[in-house]
Amino acid sequence: MNIIGISAFHHDSAAALLQQGQIIAAAQEERFTRRQHDSGFPVNALKYCLNEANLQLKDIEAVAFYNKPYRKLERLLKTYYTFAPFGWQSFLRGMPGWLKEKLFLQKLLRKELSKIDPEAARKVKILFPEQHLSQAAGAFYPSGLAEAAILTVDSVGEWATTSLAHGRGKEITVLQELHFPHSVGLLYAAITDYLGFKVNAGEAGVMNLAAYGNPQAENTKNYIRLIKRTLVQAQEDGSIWLNQKYFSYATGRKILPDAKWQNLFGFPRRLPAAELEQKHCDLALAIQTVTEEIMLKLAREVKKLTGATDLCLAGGVAMNSAANGKLQNSSLFRHIFIQPAASDAGGAIGAALAAHYLFFNQERIITPGMDALQGAYLGPAFPAWTVAEMIRKYGAVADILNEDDLTTRTAALLAAGNIIGWFQGRMEFGLQALGNRSMLADPRNPDMQKKLNLNIKFRESFRPFAVAVLAEDASQYFHLTAPSPYRLLTQTLKPTLRRPLPKKFHLLSLAEKLNGQYSIFPVITHANFSACIQTVHPETNPLFRQLLQAFKKLTGYGLLVNTSFRGPNEPMVGTPAEAYACFMRTPMDYLVIGDYLFTKAQQPPWPEKPD
Repeated sequence: MNIIGISAFHHDSAAALLQQGQIIAAAQEERFTRRQHDSGFPVNALKYCLNEANLQLKDIEAVAFYNKPYRKLERLLKTYYTFAPFGWQSFLRGMPGWLKEKLFLQKLLRKELSKIDPEAARKVKILFPEQHLSQAAGAFYPSGLAEAAILTVDSVGEWATTSLAHGRGKEITVLQELHFPHSVGLLYAAITDYLGFKVNAGEAGVMNLAAYGNPQAENTKNYIRLIKRTLVQAQEDGSIWLNQKYFSYATGRKILPDAKWQNLFGFPRRLPAAELEQKHCDLALAIQTVTEEIMLKLAREVKKLTGATDLCLAGGVAMNSAANGKLQNSSLFRHIFIQPAASDAGGAIGAALAAHYLFFNQERIITPGMDALQGAYLGPAFPAWTVAEMIRKYGAVADILNEDDLTTRTAALLAAGNIIGWFQGRMEFGLQALGNRSMLADPRNPDMQKKLNLNIKFRESFRPFAVAVLAEDASQYFHLTAPSPYRLLTQTLKPTLRRPLPKKFHLLSLAEKLNGQYSIFPVITHANFSACIQTVHPETNPLFRQLLQAFKKLTGYGLLVNTSFRGPNEPMVGTPAEAYACFMRTPMDYLVIGDYLFTKAQQPPWPEKPD
């Protein structure tokens, strides 16, 4: 049985292919169109999935879309009615699009599918599982767990903003839901917007900024009190109530009324290019603290309801690695599995899996070993001839090395302080680079954080980078008690690796804090001694593991800086040509694609407008 899953028309559109319940391929549309967070119909991702399995659309039994458009329309209409007359302008702007396209989504999907095969598009079955079911399915079914509590937390699906469910065998039972407009995801998004970061893209920036907040400062404590007393009321079961006087997402396109928030917190909304100050860090810490408290309450409640010893996390809030780390440290659950594309993109995989097990009633067989996502390496791979073709096109210069020489030489270049683009095998599915479309560096180099942030990523200098570490060595460096293959857990470094904070650290200016080095691995260490960790396993990425082993043999440390291989405001590179172009446009020193090693100094000049 072949099933296609699709998520689209909000952000991070994606397609996935299931064969007999096995995930064969999955990719985001942005990687093909080069439009970051592309929300359009994922025609390119869909074509890739079919090609990967050597299938045609006529071979597909069903296409599963990740949400129910009629229920979402019901929510919009009831919301506009409830808040009337406020929001009527937004209603007039939004309804024509809904009536023309999303309301008749099945017709639209068949129209888009007909661009691939008109006859197959007319006949294929189209299914619409609910969004939170799709997200829950995308976490539970691949987890390898026979039974688990499932916690789905995001901005909003059709109605649900938080779902507590129980997965057992092939069944998923939703036990409780919290409905719009009360949403942990929208609360965090509002603070993200107020702090000058882009919603649906900048939440990680707020999480990182929180590390520079002062937990002992009266300012931070006051922000926490204001959030809890004025913006959100949280019950012991994790359910919340948001004071809609301070939010405008229900009635308009803006997420918050600036004037009320300025009166509440005592400073105006930060503009994206404005300088960051300590008050911004303290507010980021406040919302991070409140979010972690709510997530812990939800975790306790879903454990009480299900009695399960394991937990699956899904939804956009599950991408908050710091909150995930707190959940892990709570010891509420024996094992926590987090979908690597936990938000809308992962809904494509989940929709297909929900169709397979719940609609077509297929048997679920759990195989021993790691989860069924194959390390999230589900995207396109490129044979050596495509690299050779790219070399001819650009007149590039490269050395061809065998595997041992490649990893040994790359490790030596990293240890010498170089930044290396690393392009191997199948592309990752999800937002995280996991060692196949990565930029790598030595985490010990104190200059590397600014060099990467300011000269390559063109983003705020306060952001530390994730670390890839040999799975068997992780506990030597971090307080990590379980694997973290998808870079979705943040934990603290061992005390022996830390550097003492300066005296009166919290009285330092933010600029002084940003220049601090908080461990022997300054590039990956936050000011609170934490790091976002990816454990590298032989089952999923033996070549990346071999590189880490070569670096350890040379330096004594089996870990590297690992950040996504992309330019500023671009998606992760998808092809060898895109990798080479990014390499040439940025101050990267070396590039590895397959067996080819490119040295920047040996390359011909890069044209301003390449073909």
